Amino acid sequence: MTVGILSTGIYLPEKTMTGQEIAEKAGLPAEVVENKMGIRKKTVPGPGDHTCAMGIKAAKSAIEKAGLDPKEIDVVIYVGEEHKEYPLWTAAIKLQEEIGAYRAWAFDTSLRCGTTIMAMKLAKSLMETDPDIRTVLLAGGYRNSDFINYKNESTRFMFNLAAGGGAMILQKGLKKNLLMETAIVTDGSFSEDVIVPVGGTVEPLTSTILAEDRYFLDVPDPGGMKKRLEQKSMDNFLKVIRESLYKSGYEEGDIGYAAILHMKKSAHHYVLKELGLNDEQSIYLEDYGHIGQFDQILSLELAAQRGILKEGDVVVFVSAGIGYAWGAATIIWGES
Repeated sequence: MTVGILSTGIYLPEKTMTGQEIAEKAGLPAEVVENKMGIRKKTVPGPGDHTCAMGIKAAKSAIEKAGLDPKEIDVVIYVGEEHKEYPLWTAAIKLQEEIGAYRAWAFDTSLRCGTTIMAMKLAKSLMETDPDIRTVLLAGGYRNSDFINYKNESTRFMFNLAAGGGAMILQKGLKKNLLMETAIVTDGSFSEDVIVPVGGTVEPLTSTILAEDRYFLDVPDPGGMKKRLEQKSMDNFLKVIRESLYKSGYEEGDIGYAAILHMKKSAHHYVLKELGLNDEQSIYLEDYGHIGQFDQILSLELAAQRGILKEGDVVVFVSAGIGYAWGAATIIWGES
């Protein structure tokens, strides 16, 4: 049984923040932000750019490109963030309604910035085990930039957090853009290293907490996390890529294009070097920032627009999410 990518969609807010503006807010040299962190500019939400709303726009774009009747969609999986329009709210059901997928059933899923790759694996499994599921839409939005305090030095590695929406339509029996195998690694030893410390059941929001500006992402032990995570993260990036390729019948020398999340430049180049890839085989998202779980879809769309992808190319999606989780998926681009 084959599962292919019928289409993708991206929504990017019009509003942006430059590296210079980030530098001014953080009290850093502009060259550190632009060259080391790799942020020339990033998208930020404007009025109406709510989380699920951006996912709806991306989903409509994917549906239009596919020429698909929304009533052909069997399942809608929301792959956006839990920071959305309302708490305790199933965004997938709202998304389903707004796009007219009246025959589908819908649910939310989450693995931070690894959600899309995890949901691709999940969607393929659903199609393999349920004969009634043929077409699955993955869609959602991301604006975790709302939780960045630029005065907090411990969260500098997250200054790239941006905003946008993404969508992907997967279809059973489609002999195009084949989704092969996925590999995921999670490591719970880092589960409380990056958190918003207030607003949950441990420490509910109060007027005092809000006045103290604590409702932001924080790293309780930045030195300890960096020491434990730095090399392990790079090792796990390579591990999931190689495992995904191996399970799909390929090896790293077969990679034609790598759709990699936005991270600091040195880490991006390290991954490419270890895989034997050159700069033309990936797009560094320095003009967009990190749009969470939608970086890979954005990278794929940019590569297609620029004519980088060729028929038969082996494409790898590469993600990492706080928690920590690493994921990779292998795709064979074009008609099979």
